[in-house]
Amino acid sequence: MTIVDEPVADTGGFDALTPWAEPGWRAEALSWAEERLRAAGHEPAGRSAVRVRLRPWSVVAGIPVEGGATVWFKANAPASAFESALAGALPAWVPGQVLHPIAIDAERGWTLFADGGGSIADAAPGPDAWVAPLQQYAELQRTLAARVDALLELGVPDRRPQLLAGGMGMLLARAGGVDDAVHDAIGGLGARYAGWCAELAASGVPVTLDHGDLQDGQVFTRGGGRYVFHDWDAASVAFPFASLVVTARVVRDRFGADGPAVLARLRDAYLEPWTADGHTRVQLTRLAGLACRVAPIGQVFRALAPGRMFPGSPMDTRAVHSVAAQQAIVAACGLLVD
Repeated sequence: MTIVDEPVADTGGFDALTPWAEPGWRAEALSWAEERLRAAGHEPAGRSAVRVRLRPWSVVAGIPVEGGATVWFKANAPASAFESALAGALPAWVPGQVLHPIAIDAERGWTLFADGGGSIADAAPGPDAWVAPLQQYAELQRTLAARVDALLELGVPDRRPQLLAGGMGMLLARAGGVDDAVHDAIGGLGARYAGWCAELAASGVPVTLDHGDLQDGQVFTRGGGRYVFHDWDAASVAFPFASLVVTARVVRDRFGADGPAVLARLRDAYLEPWTADGHTRVQLTRLAGLACRVAPIGQVFRALAPGRMFPGSPMDTRAVHSVAAQQAIVAACGLLVD
């Protein structure tokens, strides 16, 4: 019997209008999840026990089932609705390295997952805990390089270097209120940025799937030193080493003064599988640096993409006119590094 009490929602402090606010949508989503759970042999424990996380870009509901387990329903905003189809395809392409969904509705951007278990974040890991996951992730990317056309057909965003080369001009065109210093800095960076993109495109390292938000909370542990990668709503088809951008930020925040040394060690561990194609470590290290300069423009495009937020969210257009965002991109792209 289904209990219809109102689930508890966590908004994370966001003032977001999500479809969860619509009783009809909410009832339809929960009914869909309950039907798929029962078809898979799980009996929901009742809606009063559901816990919901609401964000401008997703609705995630933890649904307890009899026996004590929790399964997870996720609904994405339009720009990341591809995650459902991607979640359905990845288990066949990289078996054992991603969560296998219980059910998907690719048209509506809905996915139902079993709980992933413990992540490497749960163990408060030191830097060594990242070495094996990064090397496995690199091998996953190498495998998926052969699936680029299929990934694009699923709707995964295309952020290959050659398509980002014109990004500086588009960024300026879409952003109002940029002060003169930032405007001049971005303008001066344009030719260099195009050169970085061209070097990456000509490097011989294939584009592939970039997770886009590779943090330790997205990496679940498995026996035998293996890992499962999850939460692909920020993914894109991109130069693979762009994945290091988020990892670098996490490492610097967590390890403080030791961050640069830790990051160099983890970068080298990640790059090791790529030497199999004949690239030297020196070449790969340079490409990793370039990729981490190019990638922030792709991240801006993701933030500004139509449908990034659910329709009606107050945050839908906020980033378009953000001077702070432009200043951050100038720094992130390495203008102040050389």
